[in-house]
Amino acid sequence: MTPRSRDLVVLESFGEPRPTTNPYVVMLLRALEATDCLVPLTFTWRRALLARYDVFHVHWPEILLMQGSGVRRAARRLLFLLLLVRLRVLRVPVVRTQHNVRPHEDLGTVAEALLRGLDRQVAGVISLNRLPVLGTVAAHAILHGDYRDWYAALPQPSPEAGRLGFFGLIRPYKGVEDLLDAFAGTEPSLRLAIAGSPQDERLAARLRAAPAADPRVDVRLRHLSDAELVDHVCRSVLVVLPYRAGLNSGGALAALSLSRPVLMPATDANRLLADEVGTDWVRLYEGELTADVLEAEAARAARLSGAPDLSARRWSDAGPAHLAAFREAVDRR
Repeated sequence: MTPRSRDLVVLESFGEPRPTTNPYVVMLLRALEATDCLVPLTFTWRRALLARYDVFHVHWPEILLMQGSGVRRAARRLLFLLLLVRLRVLRVPVVRTQHNVRPHEDLGTVAEALLRGLDRQVAGVISLNRLPVLGTVAAHAILHGDYRDWYAALPQPSPEAGRLGFFGLIRPYKGVEDLLDAFAGTEPSLRLAIAGSPQDERLAARLRAAPAADPRVDVRLRHLSDAELVDHVCRSVLVVLPYRAGLNSGGALAALSLSRPVLMPATDANRLLADEVGTDWVRLYEGELTADVLEAEAARAARLSGAPDLSARRWSDAGPAHLAAFREAVDRR
């Protein structure tokens, strides 16, 4: 797309989508491309350092710093530093979508210092829920859109009695080990299906050993295609996501978009989601996850019918809302 003089050009911090790209990123890019007066650019280092753009829109900035290793990672950090200098010299405002309060893994001293440098240049924050955003910059609540259209053309089987599901990138903070520990004490009629790509070798080893310790546990440690994800979620009577931290859960919205209830810890963000879509669909537990909680919630989920209220999650609203946030950041500059 060729920018016109009245268009606002925004550089996104993610690259051109691939088959394994998070659907949120793809749907956001489509929404921005469909918005009048807005031209989004996907990220390359050449564009970041040489192209003309009015706003830098950041999602997970740590990804720009942590990819590769050795010399390649050091080069990326030098490029990131050059980008910070360019943004400051040219007074290009940064708008940050707050997916998490902080990165879930330890990044090291250099990377954390670079991220603090980026934070000092943030002129606006987009929150994916309605929790208050701390700080002095302008904040905009633009809710994470749903996945109903994304999955609409795929077969959606009926839930299987007693089947609990967990899916997504498997990282330590997501509490899958807590789920295994709690599930071990449940009644024999329940089953647990875990699917996703592990990001930690120690955790992967624990999961590989789980089916031998309990034959009721099924584990698939790889990235799921959209069709496999839909099949996995829809065949689960209840999706359990015991994340120990996080402001938002794309996994929860994927499950809800497929009309499957989710069980999550009782955090402020999860309470807001439950109030929004219905407390029958977002089930919350206090304290540690236990076998009793899993049994009770599986029984409750088996009696559930209908679909959650996702009317506030329309992607058609996302483009204009982002444009307003970008324009405000430019005006504040």
